[in-house]
Amino acid sequence: MKKHTKIIATISDRKCDVEFLTELFEEGMNVVRLNTAHQTHDDAMKVIENVRKVSDRIALLVDTKGPEIRTIDVKEEIHLKKGDLIKMKGSDNLPCTELCIMVSYEDFVKDLEIGKKILIDDGELELLVVDKDEQFLTVEAQNAGPVKNRKSINVPGVSINLPSLSPKDIEFIHFAIAQDIDFIAHSFVRNKHDVLQIQGILDQQNSDIKIIAKIENQEGVDNIDEILEHVYGIMVARGDLAIEIPAQKIPVIQRKIIRKCIERKKPVIIATQMLHSMINNPRPTRAEVSDIANAIYNRTDAIMLSGETAYGDYPVDAVRVMKSVAIEVEKELYPDTKQNFVRSNHELSAILARSAVKASQLLPVKAIVTDTLTGRTGRYLSAYRGTLPVYALCYSKRVMRELALSYGVEASYRKLLVSRDEYVKQTMFSLMDQGCFKSEDMVIIIGGSFGPSKGVSFMEISVVDQLTHKV
Repeated sequence: MKKHTKIIATISDRKCDVEFLTELFEEGMNVVRLNTAHQTHDDAMKVIENVRKVSDRIALLVDTKGPEIRTIDVKEEIHLKKGDLIKMKGSDNLPCTELCIMVSYEDFVKDLEIGKKILIDDGELELLVVDKDEQFLTVEAQNAGPVKNRKSINVPGVSINLPSLSPKDIEFIHFAIAQDIDFIAHSFVRNKHDVLQIQGILDQQNSDIKIIAKIENQEGVDNIDEILEHVYGIMVARGDLAIEIPAQKIPVIQRKIIRKCIERKKPVIIATQMLHSMINNPRPTRAEVSDIANAIYNRTDAIMLSGETAYGDYPVDAVRVMKSVAIEVEKELYPDTKQNFVRSNHELSAILARSAVKASQLLPVKAIVTDTLTGRTGRYLSAYRGTLPVYALCYSKRVMRELALSYGVEASYRKLLVSRDEYVKQTMFSLMDQGCFKSEDMVIIIGGSFGPSKGVSFMEISVVDQLTHKV
């Protein structure tokens, strides 16, 4: 049995040889993520070249840093004890005359009020603003810990007026366009305007790169509906999200965002620390297995590995664990056709997709087969979360890779054929050769009678042998 849930693996230039990537791909990796916060263009290029040597079916996703704040100019670690007071200020190019913590955001003092919390290094150190003047915040350490250079700063409940794209982000977007990358995952998306900035750059370059919005703060959660209108998909990045929002609220937010994405037929990714213990250990914790299972029960399209595959000691094992959990949980899942949860919006493609998934549960069908020019039919079939594989024949390799994020869809590339009957016949022979089904098996075909560019217009249920012998 093959898994339906897709797996994304973060890959570093330090460990990206072809043999290693091949192992991950064979174990079930569908998408490679590059974290630009820790890579140069040359570093990223090394990963990209090796991924493409392994398979043209592996999609490539590039992260941007987004509007982040970090500590700067910390020459030596500052060790704070609980109750210690220290000054903080933004980067206004004026040096501190006394011991203080400087951050990369110039208006830091202006935007924060007394009583607000400041979290450093993913919440390892918590500070409380107890006083402020025009130049400085005075903060009190709520626990003991070090202040190091270039560590992340989070300020829960505070709207930070930073530009959505840093100069490095813009450079990497142009790099991604030049290298024909499949997805850009934009960090700390707060509203639709953050997305539209990237889309503007892509449109200027006539790029088909798809945008994934990373939801990492309360603003992103609050504006999820408007964000969804302008992106290809969503990533629930639970690391920063759990720092910005109380941890007990994350499972509820995760479930709500997944449902909203499915409703709009858009891919959704659950990310961060899914198998964090496997960075150093060969076996996962029971809590981690339950976390993966919960995301799959919630019907996510994809689950993501970060440090586990980027620099961990057991990367292949981590992918294998994800695959095995996915296969086990998916046995218990049922399609969403009865709930009528996914919007059809009176679209023929959506109505046919729903009918096909519903029919596949009522008849002894082995698979659903479709051809797709833009990937839309594949995504619509995916949204109903059927239990059978969807074989999507794509007329573009880019579309094939885009469907690497869609639940239950196995996409492959096929050159455009003139005759619809010829398309059906060759498709059936090709899939039988791959062992997907046998000549006596029943399948459902969704296609278009008026050419692939016109969208789907029919559904056919038939035995494979009859389809291959059609005149």
